[in-house]
Amino acid sequence: MESLTSRMQAVQSPIIPVVGELIKNSPGTISLGQGVVSYNPPPESREFLAKFLAEPANNLYKSVEGIPPLLTALAEKLQAFNGIEINEENCIVVTAGSNMGFMNAILAITNPGDEIILNTPYYFNHEMAIAMAGCRPVLVATDENYQLRKEAIAQAITPKTRAVVTISPNNPTGVVYSEVALRQVNQICDTRNIYHISDEAYEYFTYNEVKHISPGAFTNSSEYTISLFSLSKAYGFASWRIGYMVIPKHLLVAVKKVQDTILICPPVISQYAALGALQAKEEYLKSHIGAIAQVRQLVLDSLNRLQGLCSIIPANGAFYFFLKVHTQIDAFELVKRLIMEHKVAVIPGTTFGMDDGCYLRVAYGALQKETVKEGIERLVQGLETIVRS
Repeated sequence: MESLTSRMQAVQSPIIPVVGELIKNSPGTISLGQGVVSYNPPPESREFLAKFLAEPANNLYKSVEGIPPLLTALAEKLQAFNGIEINEENCIVVTAGSNMGFMNAILAITNPGDEIILNTPYYFNHEMAIAMAGCRPVLVATDENYQLRKEAIAQAITPKTRAVVTISPNNPTGVVYSEVALRQVNQICDTRNIYHISDEAYEYFTYNEVKHISPGAFTNSSEYTISLFSLSKAYGFASWRIGYMVIPKHLLVAVKKVQDTILICPPVISQYAALGALQAKEEYLKSHIGAIAQVRQLVLDSLNRLQGLCSIIPANGAFYFFLKVHTQIDAFELVKRLIMEHKVAVIPGTTFGMDDGCYLRVAYGALQKETVKEGIERLVQGLETIVRS
């Protein structure tokens, strides 16, 4: 059969499986690529699986937007941690991960040909979702420290713009946006009658006394702010596929149409596990994120040896550093050489929309102290060898 063209030809291929195949073909490679944590969900998650199994009716479809006990627990968490009150103007929808929440939002608020503003470097799955929906990503560069530029965002808005997307703490750069910057984006969206999609998957991962800010907590923001959250990172829930979104109430019917068509309901067994995770004591998050903070410092200390070869922007969030390598080598070619010649994997910046130089995303959340020392040492030595040769 002849190959048929479709909208998917305009969508970039996800980079993680591509790099994963290179790693598989180079045994012994240490991956600083995928954005996951090394630790497991809290024991309370497993304990709540018994509650799921004890109820035979749990094998049936459940509510599209999530089971009531989980919605209640999430509302309490949002009030306590994010300062977001669930009221008559907004609501929670549980999703199969926050990527699904983003897709739900794009399909709910756009028509084909509409525009969504992404700040570069962007998260590649956001750009892919926009393309899949037949919409156009409008790219706005951040400043030299990867912080938002409100004037550039405002100037990029056209009659076709439907939303501005922010990610804080950021993937891929690790930077955290200030309350002032996020309020400015909210003000722009309010004034221009568009949505602010706020991706907060890394909300717990902040360092050096930096605080996470949720735009959905700002006064009068419920009408136009869509907030996306995930259990994948902080609770070690990557494969359980549970995220959630807080949306204006007027979008609920549209979002439910999307979710019912694609998913019907989030896996109920995973929702029970999520309910258990939310019962975990504060020490669970504190200890695991504290350990990642120690790993982060080790990574930073090693990367600082690359001053002169790379630009390393301070980043107080998530578990990434985004390097600009001072070389003419193509980023993906550099990634391939690091894997083949030095047994260490990172992600090329081109997949995040950075084509004006050689950029690499370094992820450190999945590694223990011992492994990260070896992995970063390989990366530093590899870059010194390749770039200087």
